[in-house]
Amino acid sequence: MNVRTLPARHGLLWLIAGWRLLRRYPRQMTSITLVYFLVVLIVNLIPFIGPFLLPLALPMLTALLGNACRALDHDQPLTQDILSAGLEAQRTNLLRLGGLHLLGSVILLFASQPLMIELNPDQSKAAEQLADLLSHLGLFLLLASPVVMAFWFAPLLASWHGVSAVKALFFSFVASWRNWRAFTVYGLVILGIGIALPGAVIVIASFFMPSIAGVLAMFARMALVLLLGPVLVSSIYISYRDVFSEAAVANE
Repeated sequence: MNVRTLPARHGLLWLIAGWRLLRRYPRQMTSITLVYFLVVLIVNLIPFIGPFLLPLALPMLTALLGNACRALDHDQPLTQDILSAGLEAQRTNLLRLGGLHLLGSVILLFASQPLMIELNPDQSKAAEQLADLLSHLGLFLLLASPVVMAFWFAPLLASWHGVSAVKALFFSFVASWRNWRAFTVYGLVILGIGIALPGAVIVIASFFMPSIAGVLAMFARMALVLLLGPVLVSSIYISYRDVFSEAAVANE
């Protein structure tokens, strides 16, 4: 399978392409994103088994989202046949991926337990606690990165190309590793947008309308979810299309 190694700027280009797809199909992209978030929320709220069911279901949900984004990218209608393409034929592969995802999540959970810290209400130690929190967050991201890299492309590889679960994880990890520069830019831009926009709203509101600063901040976060959510959802497909371009074209 041919994997392209892309320049760092492609991390930003994936988000721009996702924004353009949202602008072309705002209703469809917003709808599928909200349905995805709703399904994730409902499954996660199922008592006792919800947190275990979610990792099992995520590969199939990701493949379904990939089908939707690919169809819209090619100006095709979102029919049931298009949305479910590959899901039935590769159900076993996707369920195996889900099982491996659950296993990876459990291992990551136990491995990150030493990084959990208890916050102290003592304001005099706020700076020290913030430094500890950031350092522990950095270590957690370092631990989580291999899991994210292995599962980023894996559902689409399994669903669209019939690659076995283990091989899909391997190819996904290699592709992500070879494009670490683009993914670094991708993550930094998302982090910057997620922090900068709500922060700017809070600062401006605090100067001019301090009484409703909290309300405006809440609306800013909601708007960010509605705008950034579809972009992030589509960026999985777009990064796949970019990195595995020849394979994707051959399959279509």
